[in-house]
Amino acid sequence: MSKGPGLFTDIGKKAKDLLTRDYISDHKLSVSTYSNTGVTLTSTAVKKGGLSTGDVGALYNYKNTLVDVKVDTGSNISTTFTVTDFVPSTKTIASLKFPNYESGKLEVQYFHPHASLTTAVGFTKSPAVDVSVTLGTSTFAFGAEAGYDTTSGNLTKYTAGISVTKPDSCASIILGDKGDSINASYVHHFDLLKRSAAVGEITRRFSTNENTFTVGGTIAVDHLTLVKLKLNNHGRLGAVLQNELMPKSILTIGSEFDTKSLDKAPKFGVSLALKP
Repeated sequence: MSKGPGLFTDIGKKAKDLLTRDYISDHKLSVSTYSNTGVTLTSTAVKKGGLSTGDVGALYNYKNTLVDVKVDTGSNISTTFTVTDFVPSTKTIASLKFPNYESGKLEVQYFHPHASLTTAVGFTKSPAVDVSVTLGTSTFAFGAEAGYDTTSGNLTKYTAGISVTKPDSCASIILGDKGDSINASYVHHFDLLKRSAAVGEITRRFSTNENTFTVGGTIAVDHLTLVKLKLNNHGRLGAVLQNELMPKSILTIGSEFDTKSLDKAPKFGVSLALKP
């Protein structure tokens, strides 16, 4: 794939990942094993609010084809087929879910040195269609996305965004929710490996005149341990401690506090991912 502006979903993704990824409030155990034939088997168990769920998955990678199959405790089967360069500079993704097959969709992504295009169509009689276009370079990009409901003939969404990316920083502005909200974010990395960073994000919703401002960051204590923190203007404080116990095996402990309601018990979550 060419190193162009990336997909529209990449705009603002770095800030979103820093402020949401690994902030857990449940208990999760994941075990993965690998075979010489390119198959990865993963078993996951999750306990949240007294309810236990889980799934078993198999990931098969062969040349330019990736097949991901998961079966959960509700007997739902999710399958994703990803084919790269079936047509030059494209990626095709087909997702199916049984017994709710109508939740499946087909997505085609096209990459160009100065543009990217995605089209997604649902597997229904009157499918929803999503289209996004991004123009620019790996440094500067702007784009838009729209969703169309073929049943009602209405636009379900339209969003526009712009981003500027440098080796040690990234800034983005996204106008979303059909023009009802605007989100601006900035990420700054402090090391070449990008393990330590600071992030700030502000979102304004025009219909309610509500502003949400969040600051956070991640600090590499050593080559095995990361600490993450975030705090917004509504008093929600989140913290994460992540340690690599063994190569590729990671223990994550997360918590969330409401600093404006200290009488409420904080939320805690633990995740253990074992990859022998």
